[in-house]
This record gives sequence, structure tokens and C-alpha cells, in this order.
Amino acid sequence: MSEKLLVIGESRDEALRNVTFEAIAAAKKINAEGEIVGVVLGNEDLQEQAQEMVYFGADRVITVKHDNLKSYTSEGYGQAVMAIVSEESPKAIIMGHTAIGKDLTPKIASKMETGLISDATDIELKDGNVIFTRPIYSGKAFEKKVITSGVTFATIRPNNIAALERDESRTGDIVSKEIDVANIRTVIREVIRKATEGVDLSEAKVIIAGGRGVKSEEGFKPLQELADVLGGAVGASRGACDAEYCDYSLQIGQTGKVVTPDLYIACGISGAIQHLAGMSNSKVIVAINKDPEANIFNVADYGIVGDLFEVVPMLIEEIKSLQKN
Repeated sequence: MSEKLLVIGESRDEALRNVTFEAIAAAKKINAEGEIVGVVLGNEDLQEQAQEMVYFGADRVITVKHDNLKSYTSEGYGQAVMAIVSEESPKAIIMGHTAIGKDLTPKIASKMETGLISDATDIELKDGNVIFTRPIYSGKAFEKKVITSGVTFATIRPNNIAALERDESRTGDIVSKEIDVANIRTVIREVIRKATEGVDLSEAKVIIAGGRGVKSEEGFKPLQELADVLGGAVGASRGACDAEYCDYSLQIGQTGKVVTPDLYIACGISGAIQHLAGMSNSKVIVAINKDPEANIFNVADYGIVGDLFEVVPMLIEEIKSLQKN
């Protein structure tokens, strides 16, 4: 009988769904021959999300629908997941290192009395061992960890482990399970979400980020135009957020979002270590700054010393010209 690997999915928006599919790929890396069992929780129809998990590699998906799962609470989700874990006895549990994942998985690990590897950026097999790579010291170094016994429990950083190809020919069982989610002490009175347009920052392949050098809220407009041309998203340093040039939802860094896009263009960002912790693992980093001594150039693959208000419009025109051709 093959080992079971449990993937805890998220269904609230497209970006979170993508992280779920990456988690399935991570489970496959841990054990390509194992049975991937997906879990989706909520209070609405979960059939579509469950089917997508099958298309992306899950062999079986368990859905749990309950009114107390309408909004995330660690109590509600914890009860549902623990009930499934007890029944399935998985050899491994994988979830995305998202806001929910970071809150839920330590609580489950504590109840299971098992270890947890958080924020893994890579998984490899060597000499029969599963080796997880994760950043430490705000991204200045990496450590490799091996679980020698018990359940393999890990969260993976979004946009680091590529999802498998979507295959609509794949089939798998989708089972609806009734679990009594009760005695929720946390009461969600209201959920307010800030509406954003375009590409989600945490899943963007291209990010144009602005710092204090943007100088004003108006200064973010050319960055947004460049992001639109490249099909990317706009981010910011904490300095720009503190100066009220933009909303804190755009903050990238140690106390903001951690991103790993294919292309990161830093505009007017000095390169404080707290900001580097959130973006230094980007595949290609381009820095635009008037100060040739700015720390951001130490991590950049390409650097442009110049005024961003001159450089960015030139980039936009050049990219538009190339797109026309």
C-alpha cells in the first residue's frame, strides 16, 4: 500500500489556488510513488477546486463543507484537518507558506507532537533522504534539513517549486466528508478585503517595486505603467509605505510579503537588509538608483545608475516598441 501525502489546499482566490498546486508538486518530489490526497475546506461548493487539484496531480481529494469554515479560523480549520489526519494517517503533510499556512501548520504540528519545516524553497532527494532547503537570517543564508523520523510536515514558499502541468485527462476520487466543526471561540464579525487590480503580488512573475526615491504617491504611476506593460505587479519598500506613498498591502520585506518573481525591478530602493529579506531570491534583479553606492546594487544582477523618472519612461517606450515588432 502506497504512502499517503496530504496536501492542505486553499480556495479563496486564484493566487492561493496556485500555491496549492505548487504544494502538490512538492509532495510529488517527496514521494513520486505515493498517493497525493488533497484537502479543501470551506462553506461553499468546493467541487471545482477539488477537480483542479486532480488535474494538477492529486490522486484523491477530500472536501469539507461547513458553515464554521466560511472564514478562516485556526480552531475551525484545525478541527477539520486533524480529523482527516487521524483518519488518513499520512506520511507527509504539505501546505503553502501563506498567511493561513503560517498560522495553521504550527498548531497542527503541536497537536501531532511532530516537527515542522517552514518556508521551504526547494526539495531534493539524496541517498534516500528528503532534503529541504529554507532561508535563514533574513535570507542571508540557507540551511538544509532532513526529517529522520515521524511525519514529514512542511510549508513551501510560493513561486519556488513549479506546479506540474495541468492535465484534464487525469481522474481521481473526490469525496465529501462531514466533520462536526464546533465550539469555535473566535467570532469573525466582518471581513474587509482591500480590492486590488491586476496581478497578485505574491504570485507575480514580474514585480516593479518602488522605494523612498519614488518621492510621492504620484511617483508610483510610471511604475504601475511599466508593470502593466510587462504584465506584472507593483510592490514597495517599507520606507515608501511609511511615507504614505502607497498602501502597506504592497510592502515587500521581512515584515511584509516575501516574493520570488522571475524579474524584480527595484526603483529608488536603497536596499535595506529588511527589504532584501523579502526579494533577494528573485531570479533576476534589476536596480535603478541615483546613488551608485546604494546597497541594492550588491544583490542586483543588473544595475542602472540614474533617475528613475528618466529611466522608467525610457524602459516603457523601448518595451512597447519591441512588443509592436
